[in-house]
Amino acid sequence: MSTATTSSEGVHVKKIAARAGGKGASLADRADRHVLYQLSVQNVESEIDFVDATYKKIRGKKAKVLREDFCGTGNTSCEWVGRRPSNRAYGVDIDAETLAWGRENNVAELEDDGFERIELVEGDVLDTETEKADCLLAMNFSYWLFMTREKMIQYFTRVRENLADDGIFFLDCYGGYDAFREYQEKRKVEGEEFTYVWDQHDYDPITGHMQCYIHFAFPDGSKLDRAFDYRWRLWTLPELQELLAEAGFSRVGVYWEQTDEDTGEGNGVYERATRGDADAGWISYIVAER
Repeated sequence: MSTATTSSEGVHVKKIAARAGGKGASLADRADRHVLYQLSVQNVESEIDFVDATYKKIRGKKAKVLREDFCGTGNTSCEWVGRRPSNRAYGVDIDAETLAWGRENNVAELEDDGFERIELVEGDVLDTETEKADCLLAMNFSYWLFMTREKMIQYFTRVRENLADDGIFFLDCYGGYDAFREYQEKRKVEGEEFTYVWDQHDYDPITGHMQCYIHFAFPDGSKLDRAFDYRWRLWTLPELQELLAEAGFSRVGVYWEQTDEDTGEGNGVYERATRGDADAGWISYIVAER
């Protein structure tokens, strides 16, 4: 997607993404897909900035306990526990291999006692119990794997049950007229030696179901095809707001990205809004108060 964020970490593919392959192996053969994802898709710093500031603005205090559903490598959870010594985090994901990678490469790198204040849990988000969270996150559109109203309401209801009494649910959404077409978009990742390719491979307008992939291309001509595979439904903001209300959330708002006056492009600042722009592509946050 054109509006996908990039990581500001000063870590380069040649240093961190290399793995078994030996001399003469292509960059794709030596690449680690989890590192590439963190560098090209995630911006955990700005994401946690938004979550932290928005919770404090709404509740008048700082959040302490965060739960990250569909956490993958736990990158966002690690950013949370690194912010304050009082912060704790739980990451939940069904993929054991990805969680193991996160424990070894992200959790193990936390300073001081950070690793003691984070737990990555292998489990289904629909039935995994953790400490009640002040903030619960479902980011990178991961929850779109629930492709019926019934399943999505079931998930949102479980989220609400896993929140503290004054907890807040944060999730993201993308859309725009480009979201409904089949195409590939390439983006050179700033400061890195690879290209990120977002592939909206198939879209069915009758069901709303989509097949998407992430590929990576390297300067030696090699490629890492279908490094990530997504089969989900393209949900819209009105649908999601209605489902959250049906699941019992007391107040649901959309936070829309603001525009830089000089460039006319998004400036990374998200504010609560009741009307958006009919752009080709946009990403917004949904904030649902328990």
